[in-house]
Amino acid sequence: MTTAAAIAGTRREVLQWAAALCGARFARGQDAPVFSADVKVVNVLATVRNRTGSLAGNLNRDDFSLSEDGRPQTIRYFARESDLPLTLGLLVDTSGSQRRVLDAERGASLRFLDQVVREKKDQVFIMQFDSAVEMRQALTSSVGKLDDALAYVDTETQRQLRMQRGGGTMLYDAVAQASDEVMRKQSGRKALIVLSDGVDLGSYGTLKDAVEAAQRADTLIYSILYSDPGAYGVFGGRDGKRVLQRMSNDSGGSFFEVSKEQTVDRMFDILQEELRNQYNLGYVSDKPIAISEFRAIQLTVRQKGLVVQARHQYWARR
Repeated sequence: MTTAAAIAGTRREVLQWAAALCGARFARGQDAPVFSADVKVVNVLATVRNRTGSLAGNLNRDDFSLSEDGRPQTIRYFARESDLPLTLGLLVDTSGSQRRVLDAERGASLRFLDQVVREKKDQVFIMQFDSAVEMRQALTSSVGKLDDALAYVDTETQRQLRMQRGGGTMLYDAVAQASDEVMRKQSGRKALIVLSDGVDLGSYGTLKDAVEAAQRADTLIYSILYSDPGAYGVFGGRDGKRVLQRMSNDSGGSFFEVSKEQTVDRMFDILQEELRNQYNLGYVSDKPIAISEFRAIQLTVRQKGLVVQARHQYWARR
């Protein structure tokens, strides 16, 4: 038997053992297992960039080092994810502060979904939030349904605002609701895309609640800061950049900021590239789960000059 054949044989045996042990299911056309949410395997999706910001897509398992609560862990499963199904949630801020930028957001979202969503493979839902959180389109693989739903994503009317005695922006509650009610029921690669200026007005929950809901659902948050400088009057409004940065950083996603140089279409182009060029690492914790708790994860690359983007903790559920 050749060396290559021996390696391939060993790899198959390991994967077969993992499937039998953990009840893994295999994606068609993939030689790496995709684990459902109830399996005690911790999956970590990671994006790696070099100093210039370009994606580093040629790394192997041995290039990574992973620890949990400071204890080194063995990376048992590794794959470069470029073709596995995606579950996406598009969360659009439709509060009054977004009125003048909403058309651009809708157009860019339409183009993004047309390019990214593969019918019968990927699933997407659309949610809008202002003084309430509203599901515009439940999970679907139909690009046509998503396009139709986006046409109805709009800011509140003056009549609605008067009835509610002012507007609101339930950003934290929208992220928590999307994570708890939709994403926790899904398996595989999951991400929320949040289009907002990052200012929350009126949520019942907190920023911490929103972040932890996404972490419990194993969901990345990609936030796109798109603000209208004149929306809050001559004195300006609160800066929501820090909020969106924390959401993305703590969940393992990315933060983008729309500017004159970087359009919202360009932000979606970069996001699409990231979603199609991720590493999926899996390990089984060396510490049995006695109680449900958050556990810290640290994923690094051995090669200097590379930056890893991945979540910092996961919910160890008993």
